[in-house]
Amino acid sequence: MSTATTTPAISPPSRGPLTELFLGGGTARRVTWILVGLMLLVSVVRIISGEQALTSSSTFATALLLAVPIGLAGLGGLFAERAGVVNIGLEGMMVLGTWGAGYAGFQWGWAAAIIGGVVFGAAGGLLHAVATVTFGVDHVVSGVAINILAEGIVRFLSELVYVGSDLGGGATQSPALSSRPPIFSLPVLSDGPDLLGDLEGTGWFLVSDVAGLLRGMTSGVGVLTLIAILLVPISYVVLWRTAFGLRLRSCGENPAAADSLGVPVYRMKYIAVVISGGLAGLGGVALVFVANAFREGQVGGRGFIGLAALIFGNWRPGGLAAGAGLFGFADGLQLRSRTAVVALLLLLAILLLVVAILQTARGRYLQAVLAAGFAALSLVGFLTIDELPTGIVSFTPHLTTLLVLSLASQRLRMPKADGLVYRRGEH
Repeated sequence: MSTATTTPAISPPSRGPLTELFLGGGTARRVTWILVGLMLLVSVVRIISGEQALTSSSTFATALLLAVPIGLAGLGGLFAERAGVVNIGLEGMMVLGTWGAGYAGFQWGWAAAIIGGVVFGAAGGLLHAVATVTFGVDHVVSGVAINILAEGIVRFLSELVYVGSDLGGGATQSPALSSRPPIFSLPVLSDGPDLLGDLEGTGWFLVSDVAGLLRGMTSGVGVLTLIAILLVPISYVVLWRTAFGLRLRSCGENPAAADSLGVPVYRMKYIAVVISGGLAGLGGVALVFVANAFREGQVGGRGFIGLAALIFGNWRPGGLAAGAGLFGFADGLQLRSRTAVVALLLLLAILLLVVAILQTARGRYLQAVLAAGFAALSLVGFLTIDELPTGIVSFTPHLTTLLVLSLASQRLRMPKADGLVYRRGEH
């Protein structure tokens, strides 16, 4: 009697939670070293340029504030695209969220503003789901239509509610919120003696920069900022560590196979896109909290930058948060100091030089020459330009978006069925 032997299957090496959260590949140690290297590089640029605003606590605090709406919009896009629905309409859903937050916040306070923004944003997501999932409209066309429609809806609602009434406000803005959201500071680091402020003021290499980072990230943090930070790991757990997340992601990878296994594909897509709209609306709430009211045009393209942060982060929550932080830093820096933006040219020159060296080591000589050429141009710009024109400075976040996406495009992997119209039985 012979006995059959089976060879145990060799499972691939497991990835740590930090790696999954940020990149979905590689090692957590590599992520840590990249962050440390960037901090060292920015500190070197600060010393050479003499621009203290590069790593000041005020710059980091502003960057965190500006990164929140971008990150929330990106998280909204994450849920939709992981379910296979491209959400170009994030901008319009943020616009709807700003109006809902402005109206509810004026009537009942900051907590109602959060609920109103989420509800109005989710309504925009529901409209997108009806168009794309039920009627099979092209996802990009539906998203663009929502962006255009949202602007008209909020103007109509403002004229209907505020114009000619005793509430205040007008066709382009709401009255001020009846209450402001609470502000928190992290104990030990920010309360009591200002140890971090003293260290920041020394100007020491790296020590001053880390102190500025910690001080900016822990002092005067709004309640919505805390919610946005918590939503990053929560989104990771929901999407990658629950049965619900597995079903949702299967709809974005292979909806036909998911359908054959009993996953309610249409329902999961609806849920994902409504969540997407709600998160985008929450990003609109963050903008209302900054201005203390709804104002027409206050979204200013942040929904599209949130989509860019999603792509930069390779459709991962942690990478998305890093992208939002980068864009928020570029936006915050141009608000704090016009001359400090010039120092970014030196930072860009060093980064491109590193890219040129890596491309040379891989035998990609054309890419190496191009990277070295642009590095030289950036260095010349840093040495010859004292202050950039106002128009270019205000466009810094958008230029950063284009540059980062161009550098990160080679390692991206979107969900396989993202943007495809699914019909049961046709695949």
